[in-house]
Amino acid sequence: MPMLHFRKTLVLLYCLLLSAPAWVTANIRLPSVLSDNMVLQRNSRVSLWGWANPGEKIKVTVSWNTQTDSITATGDARWNLSIPTPEAGGPYSIILKGQNSIELKNILIGEVWVCSGQSNMEWSSLQGLKEIIAELPVSTNPSIRLFNIPKTTSDNLQDNCEGRWSECGPESLKAFSAVGYYFGKKLSEQLKVPIGLINSSWGGTPAEVWTPSATVTNYETTRKAALKIKDNPYWPTKPGKTYNAMIAPLTPFNIAGTIWYQGESNALTYDTYQVLFTNMIGSWRQAWNKQFPFYYVQIAPFSYPNKNVGALLRESQSNSQEYPNTGMIVITDLVDNIKDIHPQNKHTVGERLANYALAQTYHLPGISFRSPSFKSMAVNKNKAVLRFDHAEAGFVVKGEKATEWFIAGEDKQFYPAEIKVEKNNSISVSSKQVKVPVAVRFAFSNESIGNIFSKEGLPVCPFRTDSWEMETGLK
Repeated sequence: MPMLHFRKTLVLLYCLLLSAPAWVTANIRLPSVLSDNMVLQRNSRVSLWGWANPGEKIKVTVSWNTQTDSITATGDARWNLSIPTPEAGGPYSIILKGQNSIELKNILIGEVWVCSGQSNMEWSSLQGLKEIIAELPVSTNPSIRLFNIPKTTSDNLQDNCEGRWSECGPESLKAFSAVGYYFGKKLSEQLKVPIGLINSSWGGTPAEVWTPSATVTNYETTRKAALKIKDNPYWPTKPGKTYNAMIAPLTPFNIAGTIWYQGESNALTYDTYQVLFTNMIGSWRQAWNKQFPFYYVQIAPFSYPNKNVGALLRESQSNSQEYPNTGMIVITDLVDNIKDIHPQNKHTVGERLANYALAQTYHLPGISFRSPSFKSMAVNKNKAVLRFDHAEAGFVVKGEKATEWFIAGEDKQFYPAEIKVEKNNSISVSSKQVKVPVAVRFAFSNESIGNIFSKEGLPVCPFRTDSWEMETGLK
């Protein structure tokens, strides 16, 4: 009987072990963004973090050096270890040992960028974009790694999100941001280093949901603007919802920078967008504890139901470039249908963003990346003489004559204007109906598509020289 009882006890213990929860035998756990196939930021310090039993000692060995580091989990079962990374390269591995062991394989060291915004950043081959569909069969590139975050919301800050790192190829690219891919592809070609792209975007979302709730509510202007946003069955509208679930979990992961394509859903609150947007950028940088570059796309011409709101939102985006370490690309020339809020050309958008990063972040010479932008105006008799930044080589008009130029006098009545490119690369603007010019506008309406470019081929940024109240139909 004692022997039989002993055997029964052994069988019972064996069954209990088989049914025990994972933490009993496998105590080290990692967030999803730390996994096989990931890219870590080169020449920096990166965080490895996760969860383990309180007091558990975790040893970490990386294959790019012979050093073993260790960290002890705190009383709240967390641990975070900072390690240095070398110059770009790989593949490497990381081994973590505690009561269990985890090996992360096929890791590259390179440049990591977050791609975020609403539908024009989200759109992929799944939305029928012909260019990216044609790209799929030739997209295999082990040096580009993709991490796609599914649409998720939360009322509270999250420390993990779903997703997995994959090598770029026809399957992994199928549902990935087309803009993000073309951005990463250009960086890969020019920098010759591995590129990691994290796509965290959701069509229709206003910037409020990508901003910490407290950041929105701390300012009366943005708090009141957020209250105007109507609920929608297809995307969240309340402040912080996607930030909590789709951005916050990434903030311990070191990145090179962010690209952003959003604004269409904030057209009706254009007057508070600059404050909201720059506060959002600041809150992200604070969460990452890094003043990383933030490059974004000015929204395209589109027939909004409310007059001029698109133009005014674009103006807010232009003014947001005053915020440190930001940059904006202009895409007024990439619109094939002003009735479609989703321009089909994502290839050029991604490449223009990449050119901005290559020039500003990576300091590659000889790259044209800034559109000409209005600098100052002087009046010479019946002409307004305009000067521009970023137009050193001069201008090119595509077509018989320049369009979308308007000029007004003191009566604030705007008339179609003619322009002349002067020898000093300024532009003179005039109209027979205006004897003494006071203000000039270029492509400043919802649908306007100008046809004047820098000699390098970048469209002149829409602008106005006045600050007069404009009709919108909003109360």
